[in-house]
Amino acid sequence: MVADSVVSPLGSTSDANYQKLRQGISGIKLVEDSRLSPGPFFVGAIPDLPINENLTRFEMISSMAISDILGKTSIPVDKTLFILSSTKGNIAFLEEGTPSHPRIHLHSAADFLAKRFGFRKSLVISNACISGVMALIIGKRIIEKGEYDHALIVGADVLSRFIVSGFQSLQALSPEPCRPFDADRKGINLGECGAAILLSSAPEVLGANAGIRIVGGGLSNDANHISGPSRTGEELAFAVKQAMDESRISKDEIDFISAHGTATLYNDEMEAKAFSLMQMNDIPLNSLKGYFGHTLGAAGVAEVAMSAGSLLMNELIPSKGFEKLGVSQQVNVIKDFEKRSLKTCLKTASGFGGCNAAVILRNENN
Repeated sequence: MVADSVVSPLGSTSDANYQKLRQGISGIKLVEDSRLSPGPFFVGAIPDLPINENLTRFEMISSMAISDILGKTSIPVDKTLFILSSTKGNIAFLEEGTPSHPRIHLHSAADFLAKRFGFRKSLVISNACISGVMALIIGKRIIEKGEYDHALIVGADVLSRFIVSGFQSLQALSPEPCRPFDADRKGINLGECGAAILLSSAPEVLGANAGIRIVGGGLSNDANHISGPSRTGEELAFAVKQAMDESRISKDEIDFISAHGTATLYNDEMEAKAFSLMQMNDIPLNSLKGYFGHTLGAAGVAEVAMSAGSLLMNELIPSKGFEKLGVSQQVNVIKDFEKRSLKTCLKTASGFGGCNAAVILRNENN
């Protein structure tokens, strides 16, 4: 990882976002917006977003994250693959009465964003809520095959009536700020975010130092239900094992886990079972959903960027909203901010359709 950027309700750079996490500040607020929901709801909405008549809200937050990355390093566009991670992209065109707009299609939106910044080739990864983590795994593999020297992964999703009403129909939205892994959790909060991570096999060419490396990744699918995860956690555990095998590390070398942690009854339970199967019950664990909400296709990218910050700063970030364990298996949820020497992080994600992903991050400076 050469550079990263996060645009969220907490700020428009990775550093701004990370500092808010350190302070325990959440971007989730009670919002009343009839365009999104007939009643008020708790959500992580980006306030005061700049308006550009040539860009949609989705394209704006993506562009802000990309611009921040480009401001940090010079990227040779001919040797860089642009990867877009999103679940819904410009779906708001439907609500605006322009369903035939060409950029409603994810591949067209990706091509538009890539060309706007001079990149020649774009790729879309859209696989529910593992999209961001999966895009990082795909980018890593493409670089390792020698097809490109660098990959810019951009994860983005914005709030829309389409998305909000979908989760409302599942009765999955919490009437209060979410509480991942807590006994009193009542569901998710949605959020919007644009995040970018630049991967490289030759950071020195970019004049950079890759302090954090993605050393392994794994993917699986449990095929349990269109919207419900596995009841055993075995399939996520399989993805975690793949990531560990590729990284050539043992569970004892993992310093903390950044879980998907959506605060739904079934997701948190499934993850707890998966970590128990991998005998990771005692490893410190957090979910960042209490700060950002669930940002869908951006979640994996933003949360990896923040976990990289934890590794570099040697700090454990508390899982906001957690007080009392509410899953059947023991997991070591982080309740208090702590300074500790850190080298390795496991990041997991799961999504609709039973998809699962895991990556291992390593701090090369420790």
